[in-house]
Amino acid sequence: MTYCTADDLPQKMDVYFPEAGGPWPALVYIHGGSWMHGDKSGAAEFARGMTSHGYLVISINYRLYPEGRFPAMIQDVRCAIRALRARAGEYNLDPNRIAAVGASAGGHLAALLGTAQANPEWDVGGHLDQASRVQAVVAMAAPTDLTKSFPNANLELIRQVGFGEDNIVQASPITHVTPDDPPFLLIHGERDELVPVEQAQLMYDRLVQTNVPAQLVIVKKGKHSLTSASGAASPTLDEINQIILDFLAKYLK
Repeated sequence: MTYCTADDLPQKMDVYFPEAGGPWPALVYIHGGSWMHGDKSGAAEFARGMTSHGYLVISINYRLYPEGRFPAMIQDVRCAIRALRARAGEYNLDPNRIAAVGASAGGHLAALLGTAQANPEWDVGGHLDQASRVQAVVAMAAPTDLTKSFPNANLELIRQVGFGEDNIVQASPITHVTPDDPPFLLIHGERDELVPVEQAQLMYDRLVQTNVPAQLVIVKKGKHSLTSASGAASPTLDEINQIILDFLAKYLK
């Protein structure tokens, strides 16, 4: 389904339905890929698991570099939330129970969606009569403070994607944390080789200091994928899935 069109580029979403019931709480999955790669199809396994627990799952594509440069990505994500609220009856979803779930670059966008509501310039496109706010955020291996060091990052490429000295603070979710932000679940690998685990700790500390409900899970021996080559990562992916379900049951159901 097309949810929004920007720069003559239709942005698509896949919708995964539970077998029965509704109106359902909705999970909007935002894929990773350094804001340059990835596709909504990567959520298929996650979606199957979540629909069995009574969640409507929507996996979205968004403009990627080089066709899009930041803030195109967050503009598309916010448009997706507004479009879902506008179609709540059609999809049998509860517009008051929407969570954003993302990993890596998708985790950055999910976190930015949860914190940066005071940035009206990122609300462009269709369905502007609807809110782009979400009620919960799950951010995995997410960059949250782009002003910090990323030792293995290609800084020149990051600038090309649209993150530079003029907006790097504004593009950081940690900048926008306020007491009315939704609850956050942050999951990060202890040995993440791309996004330092410090990113999750800094974001968690800021959320707690601001009285936002927050939970931090550090995956011991986990890399950026939240797994380890030796298979010794803890919690395991199955256990992480249960942590996510417990968090959603507390704040979304």
